[in-house]
Order: sequence, then C-alpha cells, then structure tokens
Amino acid sequence: MTVCVCRSLYAEDDVAIQADLPIIKVEATHTDTSYAKTPASVFRVNAPKQQDNIGVNLTEVLKGIPSLQLNNRENYAQDLQLSMRGFGARSTFGVRGIRLYVDGIPATMPDGQGQTSNIDLKSLDHLEVLTGPFSSLYGNSSGGAILATTKEGQGRDSVTMGYSGGSDQRSNSSIVLQGGAHAENEPAYVISSSYFDTNGYREHSAADKVLNNAKLTWNLSDGSKINWVTNYVKIHAQDPQGLSYQQWQQNPKQVNDAQNIYNVRKDIQQTQTGITWSKPINDHNELYAMAYVGNRQVTQYQSIPRCAFKKNTDICIPDTIQLNENHAGGVIDFDRNYYGADFRWTSKELLPNTSISAGVALDSMDEDRKGYENYILVNSSPVYGQKGSLRRNEDNTLWNIDPYLQASWQFLPTWRLDTGVRYSNVHYKSDDHYIVGQNGNDSGKTEYAKTLPSAALSWQIVPELLAYVSYAKGFETPTFTEMAYQPDPDKTGFNFALKPSSSDNYEMGLKSKNPWGYFTLAAFQSKTKNDIVSYATVNGRATYQNVDKTQRQGLEFSWNKNLWKDLKAQASYSYLDATFDSDFSSASGTVKKGTYIPGIAKNQAFARLAWQPQTGMFAGIEAHYMDKIYVNDANSDAAPSYTVTAIDVGYKWKMQDWAINTYARVDNLFDRNYVGSVIVNDGNGRYFEPAEGRNWSAGLSITKQF
Repeated sequence: MTVCVCRSLYAEDDVAIQADLPIIKVEATHTDTSYAKTPASVFRVNAPKQQDNIGVNLTEVLKGIPSLQLNNRENYAQDLQLSMRGFGARSTFGVRGIRLYVDGIPATMPDGQGQTSNIDLKSLDHLEVLTGPFSSLYGNSSGGAILATTKEGQGRDSVTMGYSGGSDQRSNSSIVLQGGAHAENEPAYVISSSYFDTNGYREHSAADKVLNNAKLTWNLSDGSKINWVTNYVKIHAQDPQGLSYQQWQQNPKQVNDAQNIYNVRKDIQQTQTGITWSKPINDHNELYAMAYVGNRQVTQYQSIPRCAFKKNTDICIPDTIQLNENHAGGVIDFDRNYYGADFRWTSKELLPNTSISAGVALDSMDEDRKGYENYILVNSSPVYGQKGSLRRNEDNTLWNIDPYLQASWQFLPTWRLDTGVRYSNVHYKSDDHYIVGQNGNDSGKTEYAKTLPSAALSWQIVPELLAYVSYAKGFETPTFTEMAYQPDPDKTGFNFALKPSSSDNYEMGLKSKNPWGYFTLAAFQSKTKNDIVSYATVNGRATYQNVDKTQRQGLEFSWNKNLWKDLKAQASYSYLDATFDSDFSSASGTVKKGTYIPGIAKNQAFARLAWQPQTGMFAGIEAHYMDKIYVNDANSDAAPSYTVTAIDVGYKWKMQDWAINTYARVDNLFDRNYVGSVIVNDGNGRYFEPAEGRNWSAGLSITKQF
C-alpha cells in the first residue's frame, strides 16, 4: 500500500459514517477518551491513501494545527524550526521545549533537545499533536508534544517502490516492505528505506539523507502486544547560514559566505532501537513498559574566523576569537549515547467511575563533546573547513527519574475531572579534560527538580458540545547545547548559572461535533518565570539567559468537515500575544516590559479544500498566512508577513494485486519572496533564512501484493 500524508485534522464524524468502525481514542493524554471528549487541545493527522508530496519534511504533514509554528529553513543542517504557543521559538537549530515521540519512543533527548529528522513519512500511520496544559504530563521540556506512529504490518505481504523528484534537483527514492503475521505469535512487519538528495534552493545548501525504519509487531495469544522499532538516519548537509535583510532582498539564494571560505556543513548519524510492551492483566488492569537505547554523532563546521584583524590590514589582533585560549574552536564534534525506560500501570474501576495510571520514567545520556579549530595553517595562513587542533574536551552526563500519577473521575453523568502530577528532576554533570594554559578546570554539576500538578474539568453540555477548563505547572531545563557557552566570551565551560524555567498554564475550550463539522475553540494563557531566551549568537557561540517573567496568551480555532462525498475542507486560525513581562538586559541593550518575544508570529491562518477518494483522481488547494516575526529582543527588525498557496493533483489506480499512485504538486504557487524562518538575536544581523520560490515536485509509486 502506498503511504502518504494528509493535511486534514481528524474528526470523529469522518468515521462515524460507518457504524461498524470503532471510535478512535486519544493516545497522547492516556485518558481513554475520544478526541471530541478529551479536555485538551489535541489533534490527529492521519496518513491517507494518496501520496501528494515528496515525503521528506514534517512541514508536509503538520499544516493547519492551531498555534503550531513549523517553519522550513530550507537548511537540512539545522532541521525544522518548531514551536507551540511560543514555546521552543528560541531554538537556533533542532527542536526545544517540545516533546517528540515516535512509536512511543522519545525522539527528544533527555536534556530536552529534539529533532524531527528520524520521523519516517514513508511508513507513517498518524501523528498526534498535543498543546496546552495537558502536555506537562510528559515532564521536562513539554510546552507541547508530537507523537508519531508508524504503520503496523497487516494483510498480505507487499512491496511499494516509489520515486519523487522536483525543483533544485530534489529526488527521493524509497522502498517499503510490509506484511501481517502468518501464524499465531509471529510478527507483522514494516521495513522502510529511503534516500533523499538535493542541490538545495540556495547556494551551498546541498544535502543527502539516508533513512531506514523497521517495525515488528507481535499480538500474542495472552492479549499482550509488543512493538520493536529500529531507526537509522544519516545526513550530510551544507549550511548556507542566515542573511541580512539587505542580502535577502538582493539575492535570497546567496550563501552568507560568498566566497565559501569556511565550507560550513554538518554531518549527523543516529541509530536507535526501542521496544514497547502492553499486557491486559484482566478487564480492569493493564501493564505497559517501554525501553530504548540510541547513539547520535554530530560534526559541525562553523564560519568562525581565526582572529579579528587590525583595521584596514590582514594582521591578526592577538588573543581574539579562536586565538583566544578560552575559545572552543570552530568545529563542534560530539558522540552521544542515550537510553531510558518507562513503566506504567493502569487500572479502571479501582474506585467507582475512576481510572488511575501510575508509572515512572527513567532517562540517561552521556556525551563525549569536543571542539576543534576549523582551520589548519599552510605557510602561516589559515585554510578553513579543516579540523585543526583540539580546543575543548569534556564528558557530560545527565539522568532523571520521574514518577507520575494520573486519574480520571466521572463524578456525574456529564462532568469529569482529570488530574495528574509528575515529579520531574534532571541531574547534570560535566567533567572537563581540556585544561591548557589559562583554560582551567570547568568541571561542575547541578540538578533541577519540580513537582508538576495538572487538572482539567470538563462538562458535556449536550452530546454534541464539550466545555472544559484546565491548569498545569510546566517545567523546562536548559539543554546541553544551551549550557555549552557562557554569555561572557572570556569565560569557558558550561553555563551552570542558567536556571530552569517554570510556567503556569491555563486553558478553557469548547469542542463541537455536529452536522456543520468538527469545531474546536480554545483560549489560553501561560505565565513563565525564569524563561530561557536567546542572549546572542556571535562567532559560533549561541548563548542563553533567563528572563524574570514572560507571558503568552491567545486564541485558537479549527474546523474540518466532509462537505460532500470525498470533498473535505479544513480551516484554522490562531492568535498569540507573546511578550516579555519584565525589563531585562540583553545583547540588544535594555529590553522593556511588553516587548514581543522574537521568533513568534502573532497571527496564523490556514485553509485547505481537497477531493480525496480512495481511488481515482484526487486534488487539493491550500493557503497559509503567517504574520510578521520579530528577529531580536529589541524588535528593531522583522521578517515580513506572507501568504503562500499550493496545489496538488494525482491519480491512484488499484488493479487486483497492484496499486499505482502518481501525483504532481506546486508550492508557493505565486512565487512569493518570503522568509521561511529566522535566527533569533544573531550578533551579525544575519537573521533571515529565505524560503524557496515557486517550486514543484512529482512522483510515482507502485505497490505489488503477494
């Protein structure tokens, strides 16, 4: 079967047409309720039967989720830029402040740093997106959560081979093998492999990516279920870096370093495997366990000069930039091992009309981090883009043990109380092995801990309408990356002075499933203390600081509906007012209370209309509006607002044991020149990462059953 992605949010009335289909339950909240009856902002995106995109980036899937800001940097060295209700917007690369899971296994490191590159869209079944207070159930760095689930093998054995290509010499070749269990206690399987490469929209932005994913599923005779998932991803990507506003206007395709002296690039390799097990003990009790282990290796070459020069000369100023003994060099190189487990017991009717879950999550990570000069000397002149002398060497470790408890009580026929509490604690330690000259011993350790209560009260006003209010305490520790450098360039070692942030999160909402469609409406407010924000990015050092108070508040709306037969409509809108709630000092100077937090759009809107039959011709049109985004704390510059449109068309045949899927797509139909994402507080004013102009892709996949 051809696997693809769909940008329509899940609504129960999509399946209610067929009475024999079971109501799908929410997985993210562990409440055993349907989407329309869950007192939280949670959305499901299913993988439909037709492929309508190239199948590489999560931006192809997660469109139209209210208050989810997902930006494609057109830069595979830095991953996507992802934030929810403003949490995670500070990230200069990767994902922070949001928990990511794939088949129940964390794609977020124990320190809170995550990445989307290991999510295999070719074998995707569905995604769940959880925003708001309920996400605090996941502990540290849970300003929101995204849970991806890949397909389980079913039915006859089959093979799907696909190829997609497009602008900028993009190509994606894939093969998916799958099959159901042939005998009791034998596994069903899905094995997926793909290779993607591109020359890149911008100069010096070529990339290639290998992604393999395998999933074995056992449904055992005693009622227990086992999933074993193994994932491997390898990426080599050039990095064109950000541009100034003037550079972007002159030529958005240009690389920041016009002569490409530094050959900025990144190599990533990650392997992980994990297993989940669930077993019903009886009609009222169930056990769940998850364990995983992984390894991630990254080597990144940055555009950091050897030294600063005397004015109008090529003479180095002593003790500047990498000539400073305290500088960590222009090459980041780390090897990270991580592992963990989660154990949970769930009981129904232990108390009348009550379900209870109790568990404990354990995670650990050890990192061998090194820094090197990004040059070698040839005839006393630096040749950049080469790994030079060692400038940093340390072993970093982190671990946490988080017990948690969750309960749901249906205390009246139409009233329900959902509560939870989690004790989140994170322990950091760094052993410094680079003690040379003025660079002393920077070893140290610290620990953070917080009790995270949550509660949601819901009222089923009528069968078609649910109202709810909720509250939760949030908690976010700095990641290894955010602690890696101190704001003072003359200081070395980890920034152990960086504090964790804590937040009070409130939400009230309405959900309605009626003949006019599936509607959600939510208002929210988050007040954060010691918020972790960007301080500056200068000479390859991205540094962070705490701000006493910040505030995020807003409104979200979504609607989707089967209009007629296979004609589906989707629309969403979000308003987000994110501001600093106290004065503070940053690299931009004094920032006043009420200034907007950079990296966050105040308004977003999305609409899509699609004809999506099971077979035959399909087509869709969509539009996305993004408000302007401030790029620094001073709000002195911003990426302008934009609206982009995309269309797709295709055809799917099914003939006995064969299925063929073809598609063609055009993104940015009207060729808008806009900024796809921003680099917050870049010290050189190179804030802007241009998005691609009008671009196309087309593909073909063939499935054969045996």
